[in-house]
Order: sequence, then C-alpha cells, then structure tokens
Amino acid sequence: MKTPTDNKASILHICHREMLRPLRDQILRISGFHVDSALSHSEGLSILLARPYDLVLIDVEGEYGIGEAEKLCSEIKTARNEQLVAFVCNWRVAIMTNCPDEIVRTEFDPAAFVAGVRGILPTSKPVPLLK
Repeated sequence: MKTPTDNKASILHICHREMLRPLRDQILRISGFHVDSALSHSEGLSILLARPYDLVLIDVEGEYGIGEAEKLCSEIKTARNEQLVAFVCNWRVAIMTNCPDEIVRTEFDPAAFVAGVRGILPTSKPVPLLK
C-alpha cells in the first residue's frame, strides 16, 4: 500500500543479519521506497499485522534458513492471503523453494537488488536506478 503522505511503495524488510539489514534498507530508501524493517520473523509478522505493505522481503541466509523463511511466508499468507512476498537469497537457495510469490536473487549487487524489487512491484512509480 502506498504511504499516504508520499505515494511511495511500502516494503517490509525482514532480515536477521544486523550488518546487512540497514544497508539494504538504505538502498531501498534512496531508490524511492518507504521501508520498515525487522530483525526477527516474529517482529516482522507483528509489524505486518499492524499495517499493510506492497511487498514483504524476507532474507534467506543459506540453505538452513529456507524452512524458517517458508514457515514465515506461510504465516503471512494465512494472515493476509493477498500479501506479495519475496525471498531475498542467492541462486542456490532460490532453486530450493517455491513458497514466496517472487525471488530477488542477490549476490549483493545493489542495482540488481533494486531492479529485482522494482520488477516485483509493477505498480510502483518509476524511480531512477542507482548509479
């Protein structure tokens, strides 16, 4: 849901990696998105239940994180069936899951990350690519 004051697409970013989460959040903000974020799956689900988002991004770190991320994806879809959910992960993890609506593959290329998010949100107003 667009934020009422600025018409930016809203993203909930759930990532338990304390160094990476703020960096991705900042990249998304600079690229024209409204971003809220959480360090844990339970915190992320609580935030999501408080307000709607255009997209929920769930960071999946390594193969061991797939089960946990799929469980969260299922909980989100149970609470809000229409909620768009994407996993942020590397190519190997991406081929091992089919739970989210979309996958944003990242080997940490900020421009590719933003382009992937934009590709998921076709209704978001165009914003320039990072340079």
